[in-house]
Amino acid sequence: MASFDIEQIVAAVRAGAGKADYLPLHEPEFGGNEKAYLLECIDSTFVSSVGQFVSRFESMLASRIGVRHAVACVNGTAALQVCLQAVGVRRDEEVIVPSLTFIATANSISYVGATPHFVDCDPLTLGLDPERLAERLQTIGERSSGGIRNAKTGRRIAAIVPMHTFGHPAKIDGILKVAGDWGLPVVEDAAESLGTSYRGKAAGTFGRVAALSFNGNKIVTTGGGGAILTDDDELARHVKHLTTTAKIPHRWAFDHDEVGYNYRMPNLNAALGCAQLEQLEGFIERKRRIAKHYQQALAGLPGIRFVVEPEHARSNYWLNTLLIDPEFADQRDPLLDALNEAGLMARPAWKLMHRLRMYASCPHGLLDVSEDLEARIVNIPSSATLMPKAAG
Repeated sequence: MASFDIEQIVAAVRAGAGKADYLPLHEPEFGGNEKAYLLECIDSTFVSSVGQFVSRFESMLASRIGVRHAVACVNGTAALQVCLQAVGVRRDEEVIVPSLTFIATANSISYVGATPHFVDCDPLTLGLDPERLAERLQTIGERSSGGIRNAKTGRRIAAIVPMHTFGHPAKIDGILKVAGDWGLPVVEDAAESLGTSYRGKAAGTFGRVAALSFNGNKIVTTGGGGAILTDDDELARHVKHLTTTAKIPHRWAFDHDEVGYNYRMPNLNAALGCAQLEQLEGFIERKRRIAKHYQQALAGLPGIRFVVEPEHARSNYWLNTLLIDPEFADQRDPLLDALNEAGLMARPAWKLMHRLRMYASCPHGLLDVSEDLEARIVNIPSSATLMPKAAG
């Protein structure tokens, strides 16, 4: 009969992490030019949203990811909100998203006055399932002169927002196929997937537009920050306009042509980001080595498996993830308690969006996979600092 040995799992996680002290879930590392660039920024006196580091950061980001435009913002949630507006999402419309996601994905939809519409996840990628997406649209989708409408609510379905969970890419090619069949724009929530690729193409470059996050716990941090990615020249111009209060350029006049936002990233944050981006490849290499250590340490333990990158993917392994076998799902919280008691910060997945009181009445399809995954996911320490830098 299969068993579930919590002490053995805790010991294996500690062995995989390779350190004996207290380990946070994901801490930043500042071992490059961060102090020099911050001091340069302070000395310039341009510490707010005007300064050379903002433009430099955007250029570095676009070049690294392989898009024509990157627009730096104050955080990833603001970036996603503006992405939605830029593709035409309006009040009293619906946006399809996974229920297994961070709250910012759903909140950004609410900020534009629209309603999240939850679709189930794929059990291997943990991201939006293209098959469930197709089934849901076939069930409730209604083609009309004004676009695709939800036949049950009468609201227009305005966009699809897949999220790359814990740094692993969703089956984005399948999602794009379904979106194309229904004429719906795809907005990628790539907040957790900087440096991840799928079939050789970077996460954040598949949809019409994408949002990144550079929060303190991300693989690259600007303290607080985000970015919008796109190859669309006009869309890039518009989102930059929206994030800078929609001010019409002029030497001295203050004139605005639509409701905009004060969402531009400050130069101080961008200075930090430039130094961090210079180290991105090293961060990813070390995080992938950490994931391999965990995989080896946990191999063969009954009742649990380590989540590995999907087929055709190169993941950044932003958060390393354990998946408890279904018959031991009731051991999730005891395992979380034991890991944290041992100084190994561990967290469950987010509470599913459709279980939250403000989103409980939102439309959704069958969510049995998301509900199953929520009960069995455990994230474990994942900082790049767990692994020493390569010599030289």
